[in-house]
Formats: sequence, C-alpha cells, structure tokens
Amino acid sequence: MAMENSALGTPEQLKDPNYTPPLASAVPLGIQHVLAMFVSNVTPAIIICGAAGFGFGSNSPDFPQMIYMIQMSMLFAGIATLLQTVGFGPVGARLPVVQGTSFAFLPIMIPLVAGKGVDAIAILMGGIIVGGVFHACLAPFIGRLRFALPPLVTGLVVLMIGLALVKVGILYAAGGVPAQGKPEFGSLQNWSVALVVIVVTLGIKFFSRGLLSVAAVLIGLIVGYIVAAMLGMVSFANVGKAAVFALPMPLHFGVEFTAGAIIGICLMSFVSAVETVGDVSGITKGGAGREAETKELEGATYADGIGSAVAGFFGGLPNTSFSQNVGLIAMTRVMSRHVVTIGAIFLIAAGLVPKVGAIIASVPIEVLGGGVIVMFGMVAAAGVNMLSEVNWNRRNMMIFAISLSVGLGLQLVPGALQHLDGTAKVLLTSGLLPAAFLAIILNLILPEEAADDAQQ
Repeated sequence: MAMENSALGTPEQLKDPNYTPPLASAVPLGIQHVLAMFVSNVTPAIIICGAAGFGFGSNSPDFPQMIYMIQMSMLFAGIATLLQTVGFGPVGARLPVVQGTSFAFLPIMIPLVAGKGVDAIAILMGGIIVGGVFHACLAPFIGRLRFALPPLVTGLVVLMIGLALVKVGILYAAGGVPAQGKPEFGSLQNWSVALVVIVVTLGIKFFSRGLLSVAAVLIGLIVGYIVAAMLGMVSFANVGKAAVFALPMPLHFGVEFTAGAIIGICLMSFVSAVETVGDVSGITKGGAGREAETKELEGATYADGIGSAVAGFFGGLPNTSFSQNVGLIAMTRVMSRHVVTIGAIFLIAAGLVPKVGAIIASVPIEVLGGGVIVMFGMVAAAGVNMLSEVNWNRRNMMIFAISLSVGLGLQLVPGALQHLDGTAKVLLTSGLLPAAFLAIILNLILPEEAADDAQQ
C-alpha cells in the first residue's frame, strides 16, 4: 500500500522514526506489515509440530498443542516487535523493525524433534531460552563481529537454509509425513490443491499492486484453503472447541537442557544476530537514507535475544527481524516505528485468541505445502542474490565449493556420520552448521588473492 506522501506527512516527517502519521493512514500501514509477515511467522510452528509427529487431524490428541504453538508464534512476534519499536533501556532499535518466528533455525530444530513427539519440544525450549540469552549477550560486540560474515558466508548460509527446507515443501504438498507410503501420498488431489496456491500466489504477486501484491502468499493460501474445503479436506471441529481467549502458560511444554539443542541454537543465534544488523541497516538506508547508529544495532540485537528467550519460556520459537518488512519500508518510505507498533498490537491480539490458531491449524497440509514451496524457494533465491555481490575469484570459489559440498552432502547422506554420538550427529547432519563453520574459518584463514592472480 503505497500512499501519497502528502496524506502521510512531509518528507522530513516520514524519515523520523518518532513521527506518527494520521491514524487513518497508520492503521492500514500497520496491518500491511502484519500481512507481509503473517504466513512466514506461523509456518515454522506448523513445520516443527509436523516434524515432531503431531497429528494434523482434528481428532489427534496433539492438535491442541499445535494450536498453542501457533498462538505463541503470533503473540511473541508482537511482543518482540514491541521490544524493537518501543524498547526499554538499551533494548530495542526504536525503529520500525518487525520481528517474527525465524526460518533460519528450522534446519537445526527439525532433527532435534524429528518423530519424537511432544516430549521432544521441551529439549527445543531449553535450547531456545539459552540461545536467546546468548543472542542478547552478543549485542555489545555485534558491530565488531560483522567482519566474520561477508556476503560469501551469509549468502551461503541463507542458500543452505533454503536448500535444507525445500524438501519440506514437496513433502507437505504431496500429503505430509503421516501420508508417506500410503496410496493418497502424492495424489492428483493433493498436488492440485498445492498448485492452486502456487498459481494464485504468482498471479497476485505479478499482476496486482500495493496491498494485494504484498499479501500474495496469504491470498494464495486462502484460495487454496477454500478449494480444499470444497473438496472435503478441511475440518472445523477444533475451531468450535478452541477458547475465545487464553493467556500463555510458562513452561507449557516443559524445559530440558541438552548440549545439542543449546550449541546448535546458540550458533544459529550468531548468524541471526548478523542478519538483524543487516535488516536494521536496510531500514535506515531505505527509509531515511542514512547508516544505522551503533546504539540502534545493539538495541536491535538485545531485543532479538530477549524476545527469543521469553518466547521459549512460554513455548514459542526463536524470533528474528523479518527481511520482507524491510522491503516494505523502502517501498512506502514511512519510517514511523509507531506504525509497526500498531501492527504488533494486532499480532498480540490474535495470539491471545486460540480460535485464530485453530483456524490456521485447520489449513490442510497440502495447502501449506504450496505456500511453503514458494517461501522456501525464495529463501534459497535470496541467498543466491546475496552471493551475487561476491567477487568470484579462485579463493572464494574454493571456499564456496568446499563448504557447500560438505554441508549439503552431510544433509543428503546423514548415515555417513552414524558412528558419532547424538549431539555431534544432530549438529553435523543439519548441513547448515558445518557449511557455515567451514565458510567462516576458510574465509578468515585463507589469504586474499591479488587482483592479477584472480584474473589468471
């Protein structure tokens, strides 16, 4: 929704994070920020529940747990966003930074819970709480750590995240984990519903403008949901059973501290912290035409970590800044943090209403698969885009080649590490951590090539 600047304020006002546009404009802009991130925010919760083996049927005893995790995704995305926009003390960038559940942690979290049921979620929560605290502790040093993650490394990490998750999209579109090995898996009906989502998303994205284009994936999912309902694939049983209002419960899933979860999530927190620095820099450049201040970068990192730790304490997943909303700031040219605060309030309200979570949880896995194929493909594409900034000399090509080969290879052939113990095996077979580790270390120790050598 690109509104005329005259209706919003003067150009100088629009560059001021403390400026509040007229309410008639601020509310739609805030809702637009929610629409841009909504699907990406709740999807990780559904994926983790599916990986853990939660039943997706309305009669499954685990279904209320999925509703709760979706509810926490919305609630703590809103709370973490308030930490960024309103802040307290050194916490918060006090900029229009939208927080949400992070895809980046999925390749680490999925192996930790795979097929282990609801009891495994406690292990995840222990890692998230410690990882969030570790993330917050990075704040005073974050500016000095950026040298370790140039585009070669960050692009590879983002690409690996996308590649690690594309399997999830195909699996869901074909019918999901419970359907594997059964006749209905990969049926024409399943694929037809997923393809409806993909086609509608592409059509809306490229043949509309403003608010419709921003919410293309959401609209695609809604159309797919309607088609699935017409085919008898949707059950509303749990929507009626869900409460109208519910508060979050401390340690809802319990908590258990294990080395694998803590190490994996802490390492990814470092990558996530640098990603947030990039997002904050993108917001200040795109919305105000200036570099981000050190206190803004540190405040954003504090809010990232504290938001994740608190979310984990109540049964939510790690939070990070959302890059798609950075593009929205550049498009609207509205730097007001109060606009994003309005969006955060909408998220918090939705998170306190379990019926909203029940409606989201009733979306058939095939419908979600269509949306996930688009989203995770875009994650991989974003990594390729970041890699386009790299000077592809022999040194950088070798770093990329070795890191990608080892990371992707371990991910594809996890049995190659069958003799390792549980913790090391989980961390290495994710593929993401070994690829990132190799890229960082090789980038730091291998000498830069001279310009004339690179051209030979």
